[in-house]
Amino acid sequence: MDDESFLTVLQAVEDLNIPDAWVSAGYLRNKIWDAQDAISTPVHDIDVIYFDEKDTSINIEKKLEARLGTILPGKPWSVKNQARMHKKNGLGPYQSSFDGVSNFPETPTAVAIRFTNKELEVMAPYGLSDLFRKYVRPTPNFDETSELYTVYLERLNQKGWDEIWSKVIVES
Repeated sequence: MDDESFLTVLQAVEDLNIPDAWVSAGYLRNKIWDAQDAISTPVHDIDVIYFDEKDTSINIEKKLEARLGTILPGKPWSVKNQARMHKKNGLGPYQSSFDGVSNFPETPTAVAIRFTNKELEVMAPYGLSDLFRKYVRPTPNFDETSELYTVYLERLNQKGWDEIWSKVIVES
């Protein structure tokens, strides 16, 4: 893992000074799985989440991506306000970034990290075990009893994690 690059990403997000901001999802998962397999996969996006009920417009997210591009140019920033993301899957409103992360489709992706006052803070509603064991399973709102289970299955087909990294175990 390129620790210096990873820390500069976390610092850039902290420098935004927006509420409840975290680096999350695939960027974090891929960094860890790359380190475990001693490979370097392309970074398709750097997932940044935050929570702000006052302005849930997509326009503000684009402005934040542009600010991040000024702070740390050349990175594929993807900023999403969790105060509006519940609508994507027809769930009830989220109350925080933690709520948003706990409603990501699969457990090894439902993680986030941030740099606050020179300290690393980790958010993992389902723990870190699945992430470090490379075990992919649905979170409760996306399990086989849910209407959203097809979303989980579609992601499995699209992502092909078990073809990229060794020893990935996928629950379907």
